[in-house]
Amino acid sequence: MSVESIITENLDIWTSAVKTKSAAGRGRTSKLDIYGIKKMRELILELAVRGKLVPQNPNDEPASELLKKIEAEKSRLVKEGKIKKQKQLPPVTEDEKPFELPDGSAFIRLGNIGNIFNGNSVNSRLKEQKYTGLDSGLPFIATKDVDYGYKSLDYNNGVLIPFDEPKFKIAHSNSVLICAEGGSAGKKCGIANQDICFGNKLFANELFGDVSSKFILYTYLSPTFFCQFSEAMTGIIGGISSNRFSELIINLPPLSEQYRIVSKVDELMALCDQLETETEASIQAHQTLVETLLATLTNAKCADELNDSWLRISAHFDVLFTNDDSIDQLKQTILQLAVMGKLVKQDPNDEPASKLLECIAAEKQALIKAGKIKKQKPLPPITEEEKPYALPSGWSWSRLQEITLLITDGKHGDCVNLEGSGYYFLSAKDIQNGKLVYEKARQIEFSEFSEVHQRTNLEPGDICMVNTGATIGKMALVENNDFTRKTTFQKSVAVIKVAKGYIYNRFAALFIQSETHNFLNKSGGSAINNLLLGDLKKKVSPVPPLEEQKRIVAKVDKLMALCDSLKAHLNQAQTTQLHLTDAIVEQVL
Repeated sequence: MSVESIITENLDIWTSAVKTKSAAGRGRTSKLDIYGIKKMRELILELAVRGKLVPQNPNDEPASELLKKIEAEKSRLVKEGKIKKQKQLPPVTEDEKPFELPDGSAFIRLGNIGNIFNGNSVNSRLKEQKYTGLDSGLPFIATKDVDYGYKSLDYNNGVLIPFDEPKFKIAHSNSVLICAEGGSAGKKCGIANQDICFGNKLFANELFGDVSSKFILYTYLSPTFFCQFSEAMTGIIGGISSNRFSELIINLPPLSEQYRIVSKVDELMALCDQLETETEASIQAHQTLVETLLATLTNAKCADELNDSWLRISAHFDVLFTNDDSIDQLKQTILQLAVMGKLVKQDPNDEPASKLLECIAAEKQALIKAGKIKKQKPLPPITEEEKPYALPSGWSWSRLQEITLLITDGKHGDCVNLEGSGYYFLSAKDIQNGKLVYEKARQIEFSEFSEVHQRTNLEPGDICMVNTGATIGKMALVENNDFTRKTTFQKSVAVIKVAKGYIYNRFAALFIQSETHNFLNKSGGSAINNLLLGDLKKKVSPVPPLEEQKRIVAKVDKLMALCDSLKAHLNQAQTTQLHLTDAIVEQVL
């Protein structure tokens, strides 16, 4: 069966095998890894380096003859003083051969077919002062200027090495570069289409005997080569020496076959590009459709409009909610409907929120008078412009400060560790899955704990919220256990004490969760920004009657459980698709 047939006959599997990336980039599409097409690319490269991608031609001059010509060329270049005489490399043993070769090909070591060397180290200051902004010279290529094999090198980085600079090594046009050290080792590679100077973390391979640079590049990109490269890496940072790199084993086909392989790989990679573009466009269109339809729920002006919108969505539920992202959007919509008062029916017999707010204000005055809490700085009245939507009957708007007894954060400095003290100094990393976790929490001296505890005074039912970095809004509800009274925090965690008996802490947490995206925008959305306590205190919050708060939380719990169940089933189906993709690859190889 041809590779084209393998691709076309399993097209639905290749394009539907999608998984979520562990680290998401910008935009929703960037969170997804089109696993099937990625595996298809790997399969094409693996077939290429194993001699299974194109038919062999018995009339091709065998690799053994090519190697003789290469040896003759190397001897001539050594004699002319253009290269140094290379160290004799050991022959490839039978045990080292990774697979069976077709007739005419040969296993060789990389150092047998090219001159391999690394570049020069240039510190950033010297690079800026001496080699930036020049009118002419050779481009200096650093690791950052090399892509992952499918794009050209970045020659326009502003760094040029003067032509008469003697200390810099030059890699000539058609040299194949590969990163040899660090996180990109064995992954970043490319072909120089002009003479260049380059960094010391890159290896250049100047090939002899007209060996195809692109064939060697595709060899570098193949799973078999990367596996061999990875096994040869050493050190904490991870790297490979030029001597060890020269000893890596590759398949060298006849020269004519190399060019046929490159042509076929180019053709099939173009097909992969097309499929990837179409799949990404389909995913993006699906995401836009989900966003648009869910927005009709939150934008509904009345119960009838809300019902009509839900009927449209439910009629196509199995088509709309087909991946983690769409279900996460559904969850966010559920939260939004909850805090807008559109998730459960209102009960006219419930005590209205206006009464709750009066009671909270009276209780806070009594606590201030008794010296149990400090008087809070008055906040301005809520303007009409601050109200994002209309509230149901019985609800009221309030600032978070008005429905809480305290909003504070942890210590704005450090404490001395004292392992085994039993007094805990938690940070953002210790808030996980809605709980405070103590397995890796710091412990501090009692005297320092007491000082910070006066500020945070953690109690069961409090809400702890991350207020620093990209995980702003991540929360934990404090449990009633032995740890609680012995826990305080660093400044990366805010403590929110709701007015118990009037505000259900789980509803307050639910509102905060619904606002996480706004908190991220407010703080700048990066690891170096903070959500100011003042902004948190001023946050405008809807307040339902207390009994309705509890009904809302119960409804949200039920719907979130259904979403989690749906996500689990989808993940199981997704795993099956990934296994099918792997099975096809294994069958072919």
